[in-house]
Amino acid sequence: MIDELSSMEAQQEVHELIAQQVPLGETLDAIARWIGIILPEAVVAFMRYDPRHCTLSLTPSRRFSLRYTQRLQDIPVGPGVASFGTAAFLRQPVFTEDIETDPRWEAFRDAARAEGLRACWSSPVLTTRGELLGTFGTYFRYPIAPGEPSRRKLRQAAALVALAILRDRDISERKRQEASLRLLQRGIEATPNGVVMADALRPDTPLVYANQAFYEMTGYRPEEVLGQNCRFLQGPETDPDAVEATRRALTERSDVDVTLLNYRKDGSPFWNRLSISPVFDEHDTCTHFIGIQQDITQQRDHEAQIAYQATHDLLTGLPNRSVLDEGLEQAFARARRQGALAVVMHFDLDGFKTINEGLGHHVGNRLLMAVAERLRQPLAEGQTLARLTGDEFGLLLPDLPDREAANALADRLIEALAAPFEIEGRALHISASIGIAGSDDTTRHAHELLQRADLAMGEAKQQGRNTWQWYQGNVQRISRRNVLLRHDLQVALQQGDQFELHYQPVVEAGSGRMRGLEALLRWHHPSRGMVPPGDFIPLAEQTGQIIPLGRWVLERACRDAAELLADGRRMLPVAVNISSLQFRRDGFLEGVQQALAESGLPPELLELEVTESVLLDGADQAITLIDRLKALGIRVALDDFGTGFSSLSYLRDLPIHKVKLDRAFIQDITTNRSNAAIVEGIITMSHHMDLVVVAEGIETREQQQDLVRRQCDLLQGYRFSRPVPLARLKALPDRLPEPADDR
Repeated sequence: MIDELSSMEAQQEVHELIAQQVPLGETLDAIARWIGIILPEAVVAFMRYDPRHCTLSLTPSRRFSLRYTQRLQDIPVGPGVASFGTAAFLRQPVFTEDIETDPRWEAFRDAARAEGLRACWSSPVLTTRGELLGTFGTYFRYPIAPGEPSRRKLRQAAALVALAILRDRDISERKRQEASLRLLQRGIEATPNGVVMADALRPDTPLVYANQAFYEMTGYRPEEVLGQNCRFLQGPETDPDAVEATRRALTERSDVDVTLLNYRKDGSPFWNRLSISPVFDEHDTCTHFIGIQQDITQQRDHEAQIAYQATHDLLTGLPNRSVLDEGLEQAFARARRQGALAVVMHFDLDGFKTINEGLGHHVGNRLLMAVAERLRQPLAEGQTLARLTGDEFGLLLPDLPDREAANALADRLIEALAAPFEIEGRALHISASIGIAGSDDTTRHAHELLQRADLAMGEAKQQGRNTWQWYQGNVQRISRRNVLLRHDLQVALQQGDQFELHYQPVVEAGSGRMRGLEALLRWHHPSRGMVPPGDFIPLAEQTGQIIPLGRWVLERACRDAAELLADGRRMLPVAVNISSLQFRRDGFLEGVQQALAESGLPPELLELEVTESVLLDGADQAITLIDRLKALGIRVALDDFGTGFSSLSYLRDLPIHKVKLDRAFIQDITTNRSNAAIVEGIITMSHHMDLVVVAEGIETREQQQDLVRRQCDLLQGYRFSRPVPLARLKALPDRLPEPADDR
């Protein structure tokens, strides 16, 4: 009777400990004491189950030695794994009457023998849903089998162990969540960013939480914020598109990142980078929105300052050289497309050095500021005045009706500088020498306009200063840089090993199959590196060096094409650009014949590309020479078609077989209806005259598809290949781009 009472008291103690949420170890010790009362000679063991690795581990206690405890760690669950592993696997009790004879104990028999254990009764510890938590076992130091009362008590003990483990797990999870929430709250309060929470289930999505950083950022108090929609931060300059994006995201319960100009309580604006995310409950219902607000006003101001400094001269406030260059590229391209006149003026102040050095740099700086302001006043919208360097200024006039308009403006600018400047009580006089250059047929690149204006400005200096001068072509003096470059070019022509030909494929418009090549000259200067063709080709034309240079290109192109033909893998015509000076020179035809004879290249694989400038000395002479080339089997193409002023008559009169559309028409063919109409008209006219049409400068798939629809024959550009050396050309596939590149 005393044992039964003690058992009931021990069992009641277990229940009270579970209810009091004491640590799991104390509860398990109480269960062990209870089992010790009803089974006095039993040694109680608890093993925890690890679902990640499907293993059991003996819970350390004073009832077992350290060696035995270590042996029973991370034991796999499975049939035949002692009593405990089998019980966990079968989810039912397993009783071993004698460990010495039970084959399931073979791997652990020595350990049990050393511990003095002979019998083991193991029960799985399961939740009501069948989740395995571990095993509860009783060991005996002699062989014994359980009776029915013992089996019943063991089932009760296993249930108590399950209850204790579940209660401990719930407590641990709750403590972990509470710790996480405390950590999260501390993090939210510590962040310099504003954090708000809005109720997604209430009308107008009111704010229900805001951290201290939000109140400091906006200047509002909690009672002015909570319960309000966050739109109270918006103002007259807030971007409506960003507001609409935010509203749409809230409606669709989706994430959104926007940058808004918001307003503080005192009315001052600030730039707010806002990120909003929905919060969903276990039923996938959006209950709240979390908003993180970052004040990026200083960052935006800093970025604006950097952007301004990158594009403006800090002394005068004028745009700098990079802005002028960018505008010049755009104006030049538009002028070529529309046949308009783009003009550049280059200013150099007369006598500024004397003032700057004699009166001090501070006076010179104030004078530059005053000059910039006077030069700016007569200008119209769209005309860009920039400070280039020191006392030099540049002026871009993108859309002038004629040269007379440029002359009139130059007169007004010279007159604007005529009145004295009052600087620190002194009357200072300054004038300017102005060089002027305009786009025309001889201008191939935008940067040439500024170079020519610079040369013309030097001519204005020589004519007495305080005047303007137009660029006069070859009559202008060659700059010192060009003198040095001309010398280096002559050395390169003598040595012959600094030049290389690259080849750009010409492909069939629809299929992309290679149908020809264009030879393009590259100059590897020993100290300057790669010299752009736009720098040395115009110089070579001015100095006459284009003659030996063109001869070298022709001979090398013929040899390379013959090598491709000999390899048996490429039978492609090669196109060589011929300058007008080279074309009109005596002996040109004989030079072509010699290049073909020495290389062994069939004439039908050579194509010569000429521009309208070959007609400057008379169309009849050019037509006769082209007819003689045709008689030899050599074909002639008209390059840069559409950029001159008499293209239609040349198209009618010249005995050519191909026209090449200039890239200026192609670069915006998919967006510029005027250009597209011109291209389609040229293609149609050319086909009616049995001429092949090549479009240059193809860079995108959309441009290719557009030209295929317009029935253009051949295409050339980076879309298919950049100009490459001969060795790389040999490795290119017959079809460009390869299918993998076209996806």
